[in-house]
Amino acid sequence: MNSIHYVGMDIHKENYTLCCYSFEKDDLQYKQTVTPDYKMVLKYLEQIRMRYGENIEFVCGYEAGCLGYTLYHQLMDHGVKCVILAPTTMGIMNTGGIKTDKRDAGNIAKCLAFRTYSEVFVPTAEDEAVKDFIRMRDDQKKALKVIKQQILAFVLRHGYHFDGGKKYWTGKHVSWLKSLDLEGILGESLCEYLITYEYLTDKIKRLDKRIEELAGDERYSRDVKKLSCLIGVKTHTALSMIVEIGDFKRFAGAEKLAAFLGLVPGEDSSGGKIVRSGITKAGNSHLRRLLVEAAQGYTRGTVGHKSIDLKRRQSGNTPQVIAYADKANERLRRKFYRMTLKNGTERNVATAAIARELACFMWGLMTDNVA
Repeated sequence: MNSIHYVGMDIHKENYTLCCYSFEKDDLQYKQTVTPDYKMVLKYLEQIRMRYGENIEFVCGYEAGCLGYTLYHQLMDHGVKCVILAPTTMGIMNTGGIKTDKRDAGNIAKCLAFRTYSEVFVPTAEDEAVKDFIRMRDDQKKALKVIKQQILAFVLRHGYHFDGGKKYWTGKHVSWLKSLDLEGILGESLCEYLITYEYLTDKIKRLDKRIEELAGDERYSRDVKKLSCLIGVKTHTALSMIVEIGDFKRFAGAEKLAAFLGLVPGEDSSGGKIVRSGITKAGNSHLRRLLVEAAQGYTRGTVGHKSIDLKRRQSGNTPQVIAYADKANERLRRKFYRMTLKNGTERNVATAAIARELACFMWGLMTDNVA
């Protein structure tokens, strides 16, 4: 029977720190720091194999982080089992206030051996590419938001006030900005600001069009149409959920998905005292933000009303899916009004609650639990 050795890897862009644990030795051994190259990891494993013989198997692992899935794919391609651990789920942690790379690698090795962790889902190469494209588009959206704030602050500093209504960035507002008669360098500054604004606006439109094309791919189109039956969930949000979560069925229930997204209340209880806090904000912050934004769609409108755009998005789905989505839409909008108008719940708290339940309905749609 093969002996299993668990190799914890604390990885950074500057180096990898490796540590090995086995039940036979019951000790952390062969702590070593190597250059950040998967070939050095393979060399390290080969050195251990030479000490113990051929009847040895390895399970390697590292914490999810900014280095992504590259090392995972490289090791798996060379026949080495690799696991990416979710940091917030690791059960063995450092004690004594001492934190080093070698101790972190040892903790990871023990977590692997005693299975005190949850494994991070690794998307396919295609899903990861689409995910990165969507996030790149969102970065451009953030840049546009910043340039808008800078333009508004600039004109306000120089005594200009828009009197054409309360809404900014309408056609009328942009025309007013372009008509401002600022002299010299001030005029040049505003002109450069507006050039950047128009460039980013056009770029985001182009990227959104490309995302629509990606969503029309055979791999995604059916699921995107299903999720788009929900209020506030359009192509961008639907495709993001699909490529970042992958297989929704890996969650045993809808509440597991909500917990993964950090949308469940935290708890700090002791003895007979139960203390609830705000949402945990654990897990995927990008998807959590998208869901909270989608939940804003339930904070306005009439219960049971379906807009022309929503009817268009629902078209082409099965009657079962549309009925399930309609039930979800009515329930969530009614719940928001009940929480805020009847129970006096703070608006942001109610919106987070709607986002949590929206995630649960998404799980139902993607796992065909639409009864």
